[in-house]
Amino acid sequence: MSKSLTYKDAGVDTEKAAELVGEIAELRRQTEGKRKLFGAFGLFAAGYDLSGYTHPVILSCCDGVGTKIKPLLQFDMPETAGVDLVGMNVNDVLTANAMPLMFLDYIGINKLDEDLIKRVIAGISGSLAGCDCILAGGETAEMPGLVHEDALELSGFVVGAAEKDDLIDPSTVSAGDRVFGVPSNGFHANGWSLVRRILDDHPGILDDDEMRMLLAPTRVYYDEVIALRDAKLRPHAMVHITGGGFRENVARVLPGGLGARCDLPRWDNEPVQKVLAHLDEDAAIHTFNMGFGWVIIVDAVDADACAAALPEAQLLGEITDAGTVDVSIA
Repeated sequence: MSKSLTYKDAGVDTEKAAELVGEIAELRRQTEGKRKLFGAFGLFAAGYDLSGYTHPVILSCCDGVGTKIKPLLQFDMPETAGVDLVGMNVNDVLTANAMPLMFLDYIGINKLDEDLIKRVIAGISGSLAGCDCILAGGETAEMPGLVHEDALELSGFVVGAAEKDDLIDPSTVSAGDRVFGVPSNGFHANGWSLVRRILDDHPGILDDDEMRMLLAPTRVYYDEVIALRDAKLRPHAMVHITGGGFRENVARVLPGGLGARCDLPRWDNEPVQKVLAHLDEDAAIHTFNMGFGWVIIVDAVDADACAAALPEAQLLGEITDAGTVDVSIA
């Protein structure tokens, strides 16, 4: 009589996965500061009490880290992957002037690696604690034969909320509005298929220290949104510069018939410049954030107040009636 097989024999250890959930509990608890879950953690669904809102609007986003995960694992930087995952999701919710409430992660792996997963979760938890967002739950899927041994699938999901009257309305953008940019940490988690192709085609253009600089995590722009709120400023639009680069992401918030004229300073990041040296300017603008991960569009009368509230922000240009977003690099 043949031996009866178990799930573990097939390469999935559910007992070890259950132990891992307990081990990361303290990391998760640090995300419950100003906010608390409604009900216990660890149930089949997580809840958040919205009774503190008068007219709440729920916002949700999902995103991943993309192919940046490959060099992050190669350079032993899984915590950065966790921060990237938070940034790529939370920033999208923030563009609406909403606050992130709850975050969930999905990790797909060939074989359970407790240390690797705990380091990713440490990056996630630390970043969430910095923007008052709860790590409400997640899923770790052990998938032998589907996920490659040296790979990691990583996805994030965020739920946010705002009072209906506090939501930003991009339809209010008009010609003459000023365009401000807040610096990025680097390429963030966008355009890495192109970056990796350039590095493969031109081996040796970056040393290991420069590669780690290039892999800097996605900046989370929570503090900037809070600063604008504290200054009683209501932007006409806020933009998270992600896939599609600077031009495309600014264009997506503009009402029909409007455009923008922006003059960007040279990106002061030498590892980045070594990569960009192998691209023409238009391709770079179409792919990357060009040094500004966050864009704020305000009425011209609010320009000085915006600059005062955000000392890092730089005036990049203004909204026009040209119908196109024209970008040049100084």
